[in-house]
Amino acid sequence: MINLAQRDIAHSLGKFITTALGVGMLIGVVLSMIGIYRGMVHDAMIVPNDIGAHLWVVQKDTLGPFAENSRLHEDLKYSLRGFEGVKEVQPLTFQSIQLPHAIKPVRVFALGYDAFSGYTPFSLSEGRAIHIPQNEMIVDDKTGFKIGDKIPLGRETYNVVGLTHKAVSSGGDPMVYLDLDEAQELQFLFSNEQIRNDRTRGSANSSIATVNAFAVIVNDEANASAVAHEIIRWKHQQVFTQEEQSDILTKNMIERSAKQIGMFTVILLIVSSVIISLIIYTMTMGKMKEIAILKLIGAPNSVITKMIVQQSLLLGVLAFIGGNIFAHALYNVFPKTVILVPMDALKLFGVILIVSILGSLSGVRSALRVDPSSAIGG
Repeated sequence: MINLAQRDIAHSLGKFITTALGVGMLIGVVLSMIGIYRGMVHDAMIVPNDIGAHLWVVQKDTLGPFAENSRLHEDLKYSLRGFEGVKEVQPLTFQSIQLPHAIKPVRVFALGYDAFSGYTPFSLSEGRAIHIPQNEMIVDDKTGFKIGDKIPLGRETYNVVGLTHKAVSSGGDPMVYLDLDEAQELQFLFSNEQIRNDRTRGSANSSIATVNAFAVIVNDEANASAVAHEIIRWKHQQVFTQEEQSDILTKNMIERSAKQIGMFTVILLIVSSVIISLIIYTMTMGKMKEIAILKLIGAPNSVITKMIVQQSLLLGVLAFIGGNIFAHALYNVFPKTVILVPMDALKLFGVILIVSILGSLSGVRSALRVDPSSAIGG
């Protein structure tokens, strides 16, 4: 019995493979879109996981410090340390800044921490931690800076003493790390002109003893939720557990982006289905005489349907293989993290099989309507 898929492979090998690879590029983009979403979720949790807090104390009625602005007095740390079950309290600042570079300025996300408390909210890949109170900085290698580079920033020039690898903010910007005092000066200290203007207006408040959040680490035997409840009760500030902070980052901050990626993915799958449908329909129309001969010699409709569906499935399988290769070959080129998970590919493979079957329906319908008599003399 003639098999349409085998005939195309034997007589139109180049055309069939080129078509499959074209559809495969669309499937590769679909797989990359899924990987981009997973990369967004991964990037959103890099900094919180490196910080390692059990609780996040932020300004009341805010979702800070990542999803919303938050400001707290630094001296709050002393009273927080007095709560039962609290092991460690680390004041932190967060800010987006531009670092001057030879090619163009580099946008980074700066974390200020007490560099001399023994606390390290990062993992060094090269170099050392900050050792002196001023003018030292740790940067991610994604910034393009190297150890020993000098970076003018604000009123000072900083020396790069350490590098991290793949430490990025929820927005994908590379991280830099500064001692808390210097980070506060960058974020909260006004210019001399602004200070003079404030004094003229009767306001001389230019204090920089302000932070964006406190990372609280509790004792092993303590209940983090209970400690959070006590802090809220007595200090009247907002407190999130690490799990709640994770929900804020992965749901509130990237929810809209996730929906947009989902819509693009659905659209691309629909386009792939339409393309497969058109290709199978065209190939089927080119074999109408052979199909009419099959019907004339008594071949049942189920045999003809099976042949067309096999052709469509083979096209889908080849397209999926090509798309997988395409996605894995290019995922490192994207400016943000792309994470390709085998389970996602397996689920997509199932969807592609369904899309291929649906795409074959137009060809099947046309084939089943062929008049057997058209095989004689046509």
